[in-house]
Amino acid sequence: MGVLDSFGALAASIVAAIVMLGFAILSFFVTVFIVSAGASFGGISPSGDFVVLSAAVLAAAAIVAGATPLGAITGTE
Repeated sequence: MGVLDSFGALAASIVAAIVMLGFAILSFFVTVFIVSAGASFGGISPSGDFVVLSAAVLAAAAIVAGATPLGAITGTE
């Protein structure tokens, strides 16, 4: 049964990676909308590349912040 368990774990990992990629793309689209809406509220009209760049920076920062354990920030483990 070890081989079947290995294939089950592999399939679960592939499904989890696909779901995480889907959520990352969805969060990037939401971030692009937020950046463009914020720019329009501010009365500026940036080009598309600056909107995508700022959304990518914000999404990457959110991913890094989510991956950082809170115990390392407070000094407790």
